[in-house]
Amino acid sequence: MVRKFVTLALIGGSLALAACNTVRGAAQDINSAANCTENTINGGRC
Repeated sequence: MVRKFVTLALIGGSLALAACNTVRGAAQDINSAANCTENTINGGRC
């Protein structure tokens, strides 16, 4: 019983960590696109 609980806890923790990294990467991509758009509006380049 304890072994199943520990296994589920490890799997859940791994999934949560993977989701956190995915969201962080998506936020960085959106930030990069926003910076590129702002630079283009101001006459610069990406």
